[in-house]
Amino acid sequence: MLGWTRKVCGDVLAGVGALTDARDEPRIPTARVAKTLFVMTLARLGSFNALEQTSGSRAWRAVLDGGPPSADTLGRVASGMRPDELRAQLRRLYSRLKRNKALPAPWHGLVSLVLDGHESTASYLRTCPGCLTRTVRTAAGEREQRYHRYVAASLVGEGFHVFVDLEDLVPGEDEVAAALRLLARVRAAYPRAYDVVVADALYAQARFFEAVLASGKDALVVLKQEARDLYKDALGLCALTSPVAFERDGKTLLAWDVEGLTSWPTLGRPVRVVRTTEIRRVRRQATGETEELPSEWTWVTTLGKARAPTQAVADLGHGRWDIENRGFNEGANEWSLDHVYRHEPTAMRVIALLTMLAMNVLHAFHRLNLKPALRRRWSLRHVARMVAAAVYGALPHAAPG
Repeated sequence: MLGWTRKVCGDVLAGVGALTDARDEPRIPTARVAKTLFVMTLARLGSFNALEQTSGSRAWRAVLDGGPPSADTLGRVASGMRPDELRAQLRRLYSRLKRNKALPAPWHGLVSLVLDGHESTASYLRTCPGCLTRTVRTAAGEREQRYHRYVAASLVGEGFHVFVDLEDLVPGEDEVAAALRLLARVRAAYPRAYDVVVADALYAQARFFEAVLASGKDALVVLKQEARDLYKDALGLCALTSPVAFERDGKTLLAWDVEGLTSWPTLGRPVRVVRTTEIRRVRRQATGETEELPSEWTWVTTLGKARAPTQAVADLGHGRWDIENRGFNEGANEWSLDHVYRHEPTAMRVIALLTMLAMNVLHAFHRLNLKPALRRRWSLRHVARMVAAAVYGALPHAAPG
């Protein structure tokens, strides 16, 4: 896999080895620490303890020209590393994939930048300078809980999901404030990588739409606030028009599309609302009968009908789930993305960015390097386990008896 990245994605391991940290005269080179952390995430080892148990593997000697550093060293050095250098590596990987035409646009031609918040850890006992605090009611009374939350950004197109950056929430601010900082940084680093910014209902705020429009992009956000005049007016107009029917991913969609709504005075410009009723058919195993499960979605967007027809808006809106399913859910359950390797803000940010880089590499390898027939046989999880097997399989075997 690392050999493939050298040919297609640039030498990702060498790029990681070029990272620096704040130490003046390090006894253990930063490159050795950074490569160890990256291979640890790529092999999904999940913890420093698991890594130390594989320290005798010949695989480490092949990658590092020596064994991995201790858990204490890895955590301490990660605390002094520079997250912006890792963001540059994510940008470098994206550029190589784009140059190799590995990131195709969907049928409607619009690539989305998806923003979403994620809570990575919470504790009643552990704390650090970057912790947020909240009061939680428990059976024993009210307790102060400390937690970490960040906003992540990913590019979503035809069959691909690529993490590009994240931004931590700091005490005293909301998620949208962190998202605006993240949006400005992503806009500077990826000015032509996306066409529309997609987010959930929390981002249906004028300040967010204004920032997206000021960056020269369009916005598409879930609309859920039933008390808003915009929501009420959209529903009233939808009741007066006939829906458009189409199929998507085995579901039947009835869509209403209303343009030119001016019921959002704080935004100061007309917007478009698309509402869908979706019917998913499920065959119950117990009875053999087919059951229809309806769901409803509403989005508000600045995209015009000429640029994004109704079906394209529905596709873009549902594409937001990629950051949940192929991002946070897979990251937490398969990649230990929420594991606290060291409870220190910079170390947590660095390892999260390294994990996102490893996720991008493995997804690209599975999608681009494996032939279709082999890709149907080998799931992404199977390939990830083969990477881990390369580490565990090179351990020296204990003598019998």
